[in-house]
Amino acid sequence: MKIATTVLETRNTVKNWRKEGYTVGLVPTMGFLHEGHASLIKKCREQNDKVVVSVFVNPTQFGPNEDLEAYPRDLEKDKTLCESLGADLIFHPEPSEMYQNPKTYMNIEGLSDNLCGKSRPIHFKGVCTVVSKLFNIVAPDRAYFGQKDAQQLAIIKKMVQDMNFDVEVVCCPIVREEDGLAKSSRNTYLSDEERKAALCLSKSVKKGMEIIKEGISAKEVLDEMKKVINQEHLAKIDYVSMVDSLTMEDVGTVDRDVLVAMAVYIGKTRLIDNFSFKVK
Repeated sequence: MKIATTVLETRNTVKNWRKEGYTVGLVPTMGFLHEGHASLIKKCREQNDKVVVSVFVNPTQFGPNEDLEAYPRDLEKDKTLCESLGADLIFHPEPSEMYQNPKTYMNIEGLSDNLCGKSRPIHFKGVCTVVSKLFNIVAPDRAYFGQKDAQQLAIIKKMVQDMNFDVEVVCCPIVREEDGLAKSSRNTYLSDEERKAALCLSKSVKKGMEIIKEGISAKEVLDEMKKVINQEHLAKIDYVSMVDSLTMEDVGTVDRDVLVAMAVYIGKTRLIDNFSFKVK
């Protein structure tokens, strides 16, 4: 397994693979890899001849008061995991290698206006910018993203479609702890008490999945889910919403495919979770 820190080295490596006729898969990450990332890498390994994992804490998707500096990092652990799963290349650039002109951005309007986009207004602009750059650098056949970041996934799919990127976006299911908490690098911020409190997210998701059905009002589902979260005194709701799976716009009734998503603060740590429902 190689470690590349420059765009040129990464491009040259992929070009040599292409000459040999290999297919290439990309798993974009911000590092501090866990079992959720591992599931993406495993899927990528199954479907491609060569596997590239990017490990880059992207500064352009963090707001002024967010956790850029505190975001957990452990490259040695990431290397060990990637190598054990059969990755061929880790792309680990410095911000100065990725951003020569910070005034150049990729932005998908509309889909980024709701849910996490409301409370993190620059976040998805930064995500689209770095992912588009990774697509241009690696030129993968397939790229792998987790369903936990459902809004991000919808935005990236839209970006690929609208900007004519020649890449297949592969969605992989949420990976959870044994007690239900969705895997996240930010889970490491939680104290023991907060870790127990964080289970209110997955319990709320479970409640929503139990009661949702075609024709039910969004309010009826969301009110029951919020009750579960509000029983936990350490939890503060950022949003619990039901949106159209394609447009990310709020819906009043389950009369189409929907995404039910939430962001909840447990202490100072912001966690997300979601589930999807398809009408028959």
